[in-house]
Amino acid sequence: MCGDVSAAKRPESAACRPPRSSAQALFDAMLDGWSRHQRTTQRCKSATIGLREDIVRRFARFTGAYPWQWSPEHLDLWLSHLTVELRRAPSTVRGYQSALRFFCEYVTAPYHGWTRECETRFGSVPVQICQDDRAADPFAGPGRRPMTREEVQRFFDHADDQVEEAMRRGHKGALARYRDATVFKVVYAWGLSGSEASALDIGDFQPHADVPELGRFGALSVRASRRTQGLPQRRRTVVSTMPWAVDAVREYVAEVRPRYRTSLSQALWPTERGGRLRTREIEDRFAAYRDTLGLDRALTPYCLRSAYMAHLLMDGVALTFVQEQVGHRLPATTASCARLADGGSG
Repeated sequence: MCGDVSAAKRPESAACRPPRSSAQALFDAMLDGWSRHQRTTQRCKSATIGLREDIVRRFARFTGAYPWQWSPEHLDLWLSHLTVELRRAPSTVRGYQSALRFFCEYVTAPYHGWTRECETRFGSVPVQICQDDRAADPFAGPGRRPMTREEVQRFFDHADDQVEEAMRRGHKGALARYRDATVFKVVYAWGLSGSEASALDIGDFQPHADVPELGRFGALSVRASRRTQGLPQRRRTVVSTMPWAVDAVREYVAEVRPRYRTSLSQALWPTERGGRLRTREIEDRFAAYRDTLGLDRALTPYCLRSAYMAHLLMDGVALTFVQEQVGHRLPATTASCARLADGGSG
């Protein structure tokens, strides 16, 4: 029996070396070594090991390629196939991703010797194709399902009614209610998270060649809500797709924002005290409107972002375009919106 390489001080593959002419035999040897590694160093149960191996073999059959040929594009296609065509649940897809990630971690670790073996035989080496994408999954919890079109419309109508009521009564909070109603429309119409909306500056709107008729509001430059340690904050450009929302923003910028004392600052959403509207304040106002309307208490502002993705996909917009708009790394993450929305977002 072949042991792990740390004891033998030589590549594990050298001790279990298949015929040089057989790529399949080398792949089988990788899986055998991975099984022993899980059993001896991770104390995994046989059922878990067998399930993970089956997932890796299914991925290999789908791609028609071996681990030293795999790429992130292979993974994207497979995850989209699982989500859109086979309609696997998001939790199932995440489990498949995890199995592939663990396998890639094993075969790319230099002390196991597989990279050296593959380079010698085939001139290419395995790479980690499956980064941990759970943080980008919009359906990690029950409060992130898409709002239906009816829910979105009711919510916006209620927000607008609050503005009209405050103005009719001469309420000093009319400006804030107008601002908040516009914030929610921007979250939905540009597919933002609450933290992304909070961070917007007045100069983040810009013209875009694809929609010249929208003028300076043709696109929105968004700072990603999550920053990778050691790297500058990512930005993405979201093309404006809903002219009615552009009209709402244009009116807010021209008539409401200048009435704040801090209107000369960069923040798109200033507060009465001269600061920037915070994510928590957006969440609290959303929850107040949601509860007044008697909507599902699991709904959060993120559900407006989810609704943006779901409704565009249901309207026939290309998956890759929606993926780019919301900044997902994998199209399968975006495709989940279409699956979860089919039943009730019409």
